[in-house]
Amino acid sequence: MWKKTALILFVLLILLIVGGAWQAGSSLTAPVNQTVGNCPLDLACENVEFPSESGTTIKGWFLRGEPGKGTVVLMHGLRSNRLAMLDRIKFLRSKGYGVLAFDFQGSGESEGRILTFGFRESLDAEAAVRFARERRPDAKIGVIGISMGGAAFLLSKNMPQVDALVLEMVYPTMQGAIDNRLNMWLFSGAKALSPLLTIQFRPRLGVTVDDLRPIDHLPGRKFPLLLIAGENDRMTTIEESKQLFEAANEPKEMWIVPGADHQDLWKFSGREYQNRVLKFFSDKINDRSAPGGINEDTNSSCNCLDDDLNRKSGGNIDPGPNKD
Repeated sequence: MWKKTALILFVLLILLIVGGAWQAGSSLTAPVNQTVGNCPLDLACENVEFPSESGTTIKGWFLRGEPGKGTVVLMHGLRSNRLAMLDRIKFLRSKGYGVLAFDFQGSGESEGRILTFGFRESLDAEAAVRFARERRPDAKIGVIGISMGGAAFLLSKNMPQVDALVLEMVYPTMQGAIDNRLNMWLFSGAKALSPLLTIQFRPRLGVTVDDLRPIDHLPGRKFPLLLIAGENDRMTTIEESKQLFEAANEPKEMWIVPGADHQDLWKFSGREYQNRVLKFFSDKINDRSAPGGINEDTNSSCNCLDDDLNRKSGGNIDPGPNKD
């Protein structure tokens, strides 16, 4: 009798574990739609929308920019939206850049029934770059991709040519991203439970976890790259960021942000983040050299004292890249 009872309890335990894993998968892939609203008045941008082959209409904000300056397309992280890009929009606009910030499918104001960790989002990334080029056909294109946003860019199969790419905290493989998060959220060694999540990829997303390997797509891409990583990032480790960097073609540069975790790196490092990104883009996507840069003491793109105080006090709460 006790054997039968033990068997029943064992089966119930297995069902409980499997059911819990399935529920976790449902939660991780659930859309995160919210009203974003109009761009802040001081930015003077327009509300735009454009179709994506992911099956949805993508919503965003567009700033035209000054003649001779490039357009920067901003790609947010998982469970985030374009609101997380406001600080970047502000300092890019102040230097004359055109900017497109948009919501991936299933995020913000862009409809979608499921988040796919870069798979369907890669189609949105392609659509965004095409839209930016159509709106400013003579301008060079730069991209800032944060975590999943960067992965979506790399996973795209028909990405139009861009002239410069900034990647922040981008996972080289989805398998590694899952393993890191399980170890962080549960306990060391919890990555052994990852098959309970990865087995769900095919029925949920139509792909396997091995199809989501951004690192495999870097060797075939040719554009200047700035890769930024947090020194203490446990979701995308320094070792993984270095692997991604090694896979990339020249010209490339890497900046490891001291003390930073998987978080909004502008809020963490402010002036230095801003100067490095501006310096990178000024050399790559402008027809004339942009003022400012990493060696300039007076940077008119922000009131850096106010920005530093804002970051230290917590600043505006946003759904930034640290959530993925």
